[in-house]
Amino acid sequence: MRLLIFLAASLSWGADSGQLAKIAVRMRELVDQQRIAGTVTLFQEKGELVHFEAVGWQDIENKKPMRKDSIFQIMSMTKPFTGTAILMLAEEGRLSVSDPVEKHLPEFRGQMVAVDGVLRKPRRAVTIHDLMTHTGGVHSAPPAGLAELYTKMNRSLADAVLVYSQQPLDFEPGTRWSYSNAGIATLGRIVEAVSGMAYERFIETRIFQPLGMKDSHFFLPEAKRERLAIVYKKTATGLERADGSILGGVSAAARPRAIYPAPEFGMYSTAEDLARFYQALLSGDRRILSRASIRLMSSRQSGDLRAGQAPYTAFGLTWEVVDEDPRGQVHLLSKGTFGHGGAFSTHGWVDPERKTVGVFLTQLTGAPAEAKQAFMQMANSAVVE
Repeated sequence: MRLLIFLAASLSWGADSGQLAKIAVRMRELVDQQRIAGTVTLFQEKGELVHFEAVGWQDIENKKPMRKDSIFQIMSMTKPFTGTAILMLAEEGRLSVSDPVEKHLPEFRGQMVAVDGVLRKPRRAVTIHDLMTHTGGVHSAPPAGLAELYTKMNRSLADAVLVYSQQPLDFEPGTRWSYSNAGIATLGRIVEAVSGMAYERFIETRIFQPLGMKDSHFFLPEAKRERLAIVYKKTATGLERADGSILGGVSAAARPRAIYPAPEFGMYSTAEDLARFYQALLSGDRRILSRASIRLMSSRQSGDLRAGQAPYTAFGLTWEVVDEDPRGQVHLLSKGTFGHGGAFSTHGWVDPERKTVGVFLTQLTGAPAEAKQAFMQMANSAVVE
């Protein structure tokens, strides 16, 4: 009898196809209202693809429809790939998450902290854990000497992180949460120092290739540029192409002459490729990480600090985590869900309780995230429990 009850409970899980079908309808409404140019949305349950749609335009001006294999700048969705690389090296015994940054990057020795406008020695050195949780006090934006780094991407990772190492910390390590792009870039440089490989090469050979992520790159090949989705911005009259002041510069140019891989925001990818990565973490694919490391990086690591971009969430190791506070589940995500968004309104998540993976891709800067939120709520409400 217990076996029959268990089987019945297992079979009760599923996805409401009628609800999932409404997603494309809602996305088309937003496209028609010129609130977004287009979207690619993907949802998997227990490793099975239950929703995958492309809606709208990849390039409005040239009338190029959005495709399921359109390539996007996923921006800060890159960060968990950098965190995964760090934990891969930890599993090989090459570093520890508790290591001071200066152990692997000596240029950080003697870094100061600015307190009430006065420089002093911090109570302790910044650790890798601090960088992974955005609690290290590392200032987020590049300093004046690197003012064009994020648009022209014309300096090496080693050069950029050397400059970061000479800047004072904004606060004592471990005492506050403050989102730090430079901190994640520093993690990428640690990957280089410890592995002896260029950061982008490490990610390509250790993550992209094993998982078959054939359309994921830090420097987009010329042959794939016709699949690149253009970044738009919302105006009073509709949508227009974003200018060269955005991260990565003019999107259609695909970062000409770039040499900076940007471990904090540099990836190009597709919905299908991202789903491969998220599914590997959901399934505990040992080619990437052990379940122990996956549990570590997807659990609260930010202590009692107010952390995360969304209200009432916590922060793991480069992942935002839906934790104890039920107010963090406002988009119908289960407790224990971990995910990350990007500057151009992209988002991806893994829900271990429901065994689901979601990917939302668009290219929109400086606008409300209504399309992303709509997709998350509609997809998660389609799961039949």
